[in-house]
Amino acid sequence: MKAALVISHGSRSAETKKEVEALVMRLKKKSGWPLIRLAFLEMEHPSISEGVDECVKHGATEIKVLMSFLNSGRHVDQDVPRILDECRKKYPQVKIIQSSPVGQHPVIDDLFLELLGN
Repeated sequence: MKAALVISHGSRSAETKKEVEALVMRLKKKSGWPLIRLAFLEMEHPSISEGVDECVKHGATEIKVLMSFLNSGRHVDQDVPRILDECRKKYPQVKIIQSSPVGQHPVIDDLFLELLGN
């Protein structure tokens, strides 16, 4: 079974967690994917490893990791891949695929144009 794991940085702000939880709920409703979970790199739970554990516990054989980060950087290029590599070692039977950060997606231009009012 396919699963999605939305990864966010994490924040001390409770509002930030609520916003990401709301995003995950919207994705669940709109996508039709049977399993979408949320995880955080730091400061919040579940951690990325805990999120992967949760997906596997519910039968995931493939996990698409959706990077809720705008751009590349140390977290996207080093920290998250390191954590996901550890998860791959723990669950060699599970295919774990990391997306690009959302800022690299081709429709980001249209989103910013919409914010400009174009």
